[in-house]
Amino acid sequence: MNISLDNIPIGQTVKVKGISDGSIKRRLMDMGIVPGLEISVEGRAPLGDPIEILVRGYKLTLRKNEAQSILVEKEVE
Repeated sequence: MNISLDNIPIGQTVKVKGISDGSIKRRLMDMGIVPGLEISVEGRAPLGDPIEILVRGYKLTLRKNEAQSILVEKEVE
């Protein structure tokens, strides 16, 4: 089941399945967010926007609307 990145709790690792929004898809891919990549949610601002994620060893901060465009699959533990 694919869900959007903004619904993932802090500390959880997920695998990117795709990016749904065409208008920011290229920008997210240029930042290294591609299908098959494992990312983890590191933090969240008090009101939920922005969201901090760990991607390829570096921290990246995304707006909530950007995170909603990233479809992910929860890792099986």
